[in-house]
Amino acid sequence: MSDAKAAVQKVQTYGKKKHAIAVVTCQKGRGMIRVNGIPLNNVKPEGLRLKLQEPILLAGKSKFRNVDMRLRVRGGGHTSQIFAIRQAIAKAIVSYYQKFVDEPSKMEIKDAYMNMDRCLLVADPRRTEMKKFGGSGARSRFAKSYR
Repeated sequence: MSDAKAAVQKVQTYGKKKHAIAVVTCQKGRGMIRVNGIPLNNVKPEGLRLKLQEPILLAGKSKFRNVDMRLRVRGGGHTSQIFAIRQAIAKAIVSYYQKFVDEPSKMEIKDAYMNMDRCLLVADPRRTEMKKFGGSGARSRFAKSYR
């Protein structure tokens, strides 16, 4: 039983955008990528589906052919979730190739991602600023009235 557990090649990483967090489990398989149990081709909204395909298209479909990915995504809005999924997929394939394949192919994938968009591998630290008293938002103030 312990030999079967040791033989599984598995990597777990995550991607974040605002309040959305996507956790991915990447293991040796046959090229299946599912988000909350739904295939990657059926993820809503359709307009942002190409954003999900970016990590796959940049690295090449051949790199994903022998890898299964299962993603769980929670929090945030639709767009934030898409960007969190995108980052999680990119980070997962880089760490899988580093751990189980070889360093040159990992560097090739990582360089392609960094040249295209740094947010594929590095999280965006920006968050919404808290609302304060004396105004309707974080920075705006109520107009001063003299009468």
